[in-house]
Amino acid sequence: MESVEVPRTATAPPPPPPPPPLPRLSPPCEWSWRSKITSTFPNLSSPRKGNSSSAKGPPPPPSQLPQLTPPLGKDGVPLAKLKPLHWDKVRAPPEQSMVWDKIRLDEEMIESLFGYNLRSTVKKTEEANSKTPSPSKHVLDPKRLQNITILSKALSSTADQVCDSLMRGSRDGLGLQQLEALAKMVPTNEEQLKLRGFKGNLNELGSAERYVKTLLTVPLAFHRVEAMLFRETFEDEVFHLRNSFSMLEEACKELRSSRLFLKLLEAVLKTGNRMNVGTIRGGARAFKLDALLKLSDVKGTDGKTTLLHFVVQEIIRTEGMRVSESKTKTRTVEEREENYRRMGLDLVTGLTTELYNVKKTATIDLDVLATSVSNLSNGISKLNNLVENELSRDERSRGFVESMSAFLKYAGSNLKEVKEEEDRVIALVREITEYFHGNHVSKDEANPLRIFVIVRDFLGMLDHVCKELRSSKMAYSPNPLAPFR
Repeated sequence: MESVEVPRTATAPPPPPPPPPLPRLSPPCEWSWRSKITSTFPNLSSPRKGNSSSAKGPPPPPSQLPQLTPPLGKDGVPLAKLKPLHWDKVRAPPEQSMVWDKIRLDEEMIESLFGYNLRSTVKKTEEANSKTPSPSKHVLDPKRLQNITILSKALSSTADQVCDSLMRGSRDGLGLQQLEALAKMVPTNEEQLKLRGFKGNLNELGSAERYVKTLLTVPLAFHRVEAMLFRETFEDEVFHLRNSFSMLEEACKELRSSRLFLKLLEAVLKTGNRMNVGTIRGGARAFKLDALLKLSDVKGTDGKTTLLHFVVQEIIRTEGMRVSESKTKTRTVEEREENYRRMGLDLVTGLTTELYNVKKTATIDLDVLATSVSNLSNGISKLNNLVENELSRDERSRGFVESMSAFLKYAGSNLKEVKEEEDRVIALVREITEYFHGNHVSKDEANPLRIFVIVRDFLGMLDHVCKELRSSKMAYSPNPLAPFR
């Protein structure tokens, strides 16, 4: 029988008269299943236009039909669709007890974390908003309003309490964290105009907007915040600067007075001149310390021994002979050499500890220190202008002015001492650089502390070689330059 095509239109035409009944070829259960499918999927009852083959052949089995209804939970509510986790399922035999039988699942937490939609979260948010009605007006930008709301909660003080502390310049109730939070709340000029110009009911504003508007009743409120924050951090900044300058001074003393480091330089100079005989580099009376970092690049004919190994072994033996105080006569030359080697190796290994401040100074940036000193000077100038000019005639600000005036005297005295220390230490750094490199130091060198960086890196190489020598049994060579010929 030819299939009857039903055109798809916006308004379905009246159905045609039913065809004559066909002979029954299938059992009753098939017709009942087919009618169930037809009632569930009405589009399957009539084939689409242009696809006459859709009416032919047996219908798909139930397992291949799409499930349009999501699975239901215990309460009969459709389960939320979650993000999939790809794994290999384990088929548990019914008669065997497994660890998985003891596991319980928190489905609410799973849905809240891994659901595709956030219906429950949105619903809870809507319920919370319904309990606390939102204000009808906002002056500040929503994102800015959100940030100020978070900061105001971190203050743990009311706006009136903060205003009182700002008026008096008191540290009570306004520590470092509170002042930092207030400094981040500073409104722009436009925001200040909007808040000051708002004449409506304050309850119509958000809590953060009311907070900032209250703070603006204090003359130059956020300038006071900046001044109080400067006072709160001043001592820490001064301590850091003095500690850095003291470290630089000690590093200069260590480099100048280290006898063992001087012996190392002497050994390198003599060895280098011996190796450079007959060349333009021979006969040197001094060398730039950068050459210390190249000692590991010069290898002997054995491909293992480097020039740094040789220099260290020379220092180890000479220093070991110098400090050896053993009164017991050793039986053989090998035993004496091993004793010198062991004691000298301990001394050379200790050079890193002897030049402790040199290594730490290598991490300092003089430009950063100079910027910190400049920032302290600028901060004192701003505070002095605030106290002497902008608030001096405001009778209500007398407490703030008196408090800050006392601090200004203390800060000015400390800043003067810090600047003197800075000038003295920079002069020491210049002197120690010229002490090793002569008058050929470039005034425009990118890092004035480069000499300390070089020594730090060399000490790292020295430690590595000492560890190798300690774990090996390298004998002293009567002809030490032989590997380099």
